[in-house]
Amino acid sequence: MPPPPKPAEPAKDTDRNEYIPSFISKKPFYIDDATASQDDYLTHQRLQAQKNFDPIASSKWYERGKKAAPAATKYRKGACENCGAMTHKAKDCLQRKRKLGAKWTGKDIQADEAVQDVKLGWDAKRDRWNGYDPNEYQQVVEEYNTLEEMKKLAASKDKAENEDGEEGVEDGDRYEAETDMGRQQPTSTRNLRLREDTAKYLINLDPESAKYDPKTRSMVEQDPTGADAGEGFEAAAGDDAEFERAQKYAWERQERGDKDAFNLQANPTAGEVGRKKQEKEAQERREAQRKALLKKYGGQEHLEKDPLKNSAVTENEKYVEYDEKGRLKGSSDRKEKSMYAEDVYTNNHTSVWGSWWKDFKWGYACCHSTIKNSYCVGEEGRKAIEESAAFSRGDVLDKESAENQSVEVPKSLAQMEEERIEEHVPNGIDRPDKVKRDETKTKRTYVEMKGEVGEDDLEEYYKRKAVRDDPMAKVAEVE
Repeated sequence: MPPPPKPAEPAKDTDRNEYIPSFISKKPFYIDDATASQDDYLTHQRLQAQKNFDPIASSKWYERGKKAAPAATKYRKGACENCGAMTHKAKDCLQRKRKLGAKWTGKDIQADEAVQDVKLGWDAKRDRWNGYDPNEYQQVVEEYNTLEEMKKLAASKDKAENEDGEEGVEDGDRYEAETDMGRQQPTSTRNLRLREDTAKYLINLDPESAKYDPKTRSMVEQDPTGADAGEGFEAAAGDDAEFERAQKYAWERQERGDKDAFNLQANPTAGEVGRKKQEKEAQERREAQRKALLKKYGGQEHLEKDPLKNSAVTENEKYVEYDEKGRLKGSSDRKEKSMYAEDVYTNNHTSVWGSWWKDFKWGYACCHSTIKNSYCVGEEGRKAIEESAAFSRGDVLDKESAENQSVEVPKSLAQMEEERIEEHVPNGIDRPDKVKRDETKTKRTYVEMKGEVGEDDLEEYYKRKAVRDDPMAKVAEVE
């Protein structure tokens, strides 16, 4: 591949500059022509082109929407699955997600975008307006023009509705005319004080009132309760507040330009009647809104005043002491109240939960049920629980049924039942038959295992197997 061509050098401007002295423009005699550079060494003093002088002016920007080539007619391997362009993948596609992409339909394949390599300099990278189109500002200008037209239209409507009919009078001119009364007075008249006024330097004539604080090197301020404590304060007394509200109401009507605007000094009666009427209407609207909200959401009981709350003593000067538990010292010890509800019996129970304990389980003492919130069936439930426990232990014989009914049982089972009921004699001698059975329980030796099984062994095995494993042995032998 051949090397890239050398960039063309800018044309040298060799025009003579009259403002450069000859000893600068001419080469000295001691400079050899062979070693001298042919470049214009006064380039920095010549007029530079704008693109060479300002790197931002020559900076480029991306051409948005530029396509590299016409769109393909069929899907290409490796292209975007959504639009079919080769310059990006499906996750970077800016088009709307299709139900079936171009990979599967082969329709509406978009052209490849032109990938542009824009190299920016140091200043161009930091230029916040780089790439901005000045034509876009025309939208802002049009928006401001529209707002100005709307303001002019509104001002023309206000002038038309003005009762005075003064044309061409601006708001500022009207306010200036209203406040022009004081300007017609001479300066000497406006600067005069009232005879009742007292100069500030005549308020305190005590020579000992000035105190110097050597620590802060400053004068101590006067006591705020002194003669000038209320300086600049206007005490409101009588109907001052009412008059201020009436004056404010009149001014607001004039500023809004209402048809029934009035001057409080010229017509105070009309102003008072109008203000009270407006306040009454506003109060009625607030009351109607309040009633509508209470009717819709309720809560009237929370707005009523509690007489007990007002009579309660919130704070007093009685001295009390508290112990480490937060209780009053010297008060009688009260029994701690349980956090659970006491003496509350549910589901026909006559005792509370936790009054019965068995086999590491809590329950009810009335029915011995260990299931919380179960329904109590009284004594019948207790018997049922006992029978269930006996059946789980293998005690299938019921004592009451054995006493009332005569049931024929095998001899082996009868002997085992008698041995279970018989009381144990401490340090007593075991019976021979029991000793014989105990010997059979021991492990058999190798000789016994090698010998053949006899009839006695088989009979003993079948008896023991029937008692232990067969739950129907009793029924089978009885029949």
